[in-house]
Amino acid sequence: MDFTLPHELTCFLDELDGFIEAEIKPLEQQDDNIRFFDHRREYERTNWEQGGIPAADWEALLAEARRRADLAGVYRYPFPESYGGRNGTNLGMAVIREHLAAKGLGLHNDLQNEHSIVGNNIGLLLMLEYGSEAQKAQWIANLATGNSGFAFAITEPNHGSDATHMETTAIPRDGGFVINGVKTWNTGIHVAEYDMVMARTAGKAGDAAGITAFLVPMSAPGVRIEEMLWTFNMPTDHGTVSFNDVWVSEDAIFGGEGRGLQVIQHFFNENRIRQAASSLGAAQYCVSEAIQYARIRKPFGKPLATHQGIQFPLVELQTQIEMLRALIHKTAWIMDTQGAFAASDKVSMCNFWANRLCCDAADRAMQVHGGLGYSRHKPFEHIYRHHRRYRITEGSEEIQMRRIAGYLFGFMQQQAPKGVA
Repeated sequence: MDFTLPHELTCFLDELDGFIEAEIKPLEQQDDNIRFFDHRREYERTNWEQGGIPAADWEALLAEARRRADLAGVYRYPFPESYGGRNGTNLGMAVIREHLAAKGLGLHNDLQNEHSIVGNNIGLLLMLEYGSEAQKAQWIANLATGNSGFAFAITEPNHGSDATHMETTAIPRDGGFVINGVKTWNTGIHVAEYDMVMARTAGKAGDAAGITAFLVPMSAPGVRIEEMLWTFNMPTDHGTVSFNDVWVSEDAIFGGEGRGLQVIQHFFNENRIRQAASSLGAAQYCVSEAIQYARIRKPFGKPLATHQGIQFPLVELQTQIEMLRALIHKTAWIMDTQGAFAASDKVSMCNFWANRLCCDAADRAMQVHGGLGYSRHKPFEHIYRHHRRYRITEGSEEIQMRRIAGYLFGFMQQQAPKGVA
């Protein structure tokens, strides 16, 4: 058994590091852009007068970083070679996302809004897998550069983890469908030109079949953003959106009528393993910073690092990091060699444990740093607030554990999740 990372992957990590030093770090310092990452970050990133959405100059900076990354040939790593990518793998993306997150806050990889110099563009991957030829022609070019995308409308005010009980419906009419319902935690909706709306077209509440994905123009009559939802970590790009008698043509169907749940599950599986890797990297950053500080901080004339009360919690966290890294790599490798749904139980294991571990590591780093750790002059509070979200979104940790239990105790006979053919 060989745990050595592929040579081409380690070379790509070196390429990324060189690009960060040459292009991204100088851009961070230019025009006081560091204000988006130091103690001023939450205030400077947020347009408080426009419902708490991301500030325009903040998003413009992120777009410039993506543009430079694309020009350097690193942004499209996970995409097929035919679309300018490098045929990146799940294992490759897991390693890269950990590597970038372990560097801490910076323009290279800001997890608050999934920005990265290596695109985690699940929308493009879904388009390549499920889009019609017409949809691919419309979307792929702009998705590949990160210049545009669509939001995801899954969650509803009365239905979060129980997505198959959604109340939003799409009824056939006049050669298309009329959509009615309300979606919430609709991420990216403040700038999205289209919303990928999940609606029931057949079956009854709780059925896996009969849910259809629609690409709905935000400009369509009857679509309205009701509010932007303020969160633990601002700014917010999460909104509540209502759909009142919204007519769309049959061409708006994405992935086939009645197959929307498969699209959702594919999105979740791909994103959860990458999310786990990011949480792992952020956890490693917190532990590494705490260790370094404990070595130099000398209350009562002795380094903090000499005290077992400081040592042992960090030892436990580092042990969990090492074990989790091995499971993430194994799981991503299985997904690459056996299919996206071949290790769904392990994806859930990686996801819920990594997100919890990151929160624990950030909290411990705060404690080791004392008052300084609690302040916004260190990034631990930001890391905690962001990664605390991941213990709820895209399947709460209770849902992840419920899925694992389903496999362990034999309640789930199929390897793939509910709704996947």
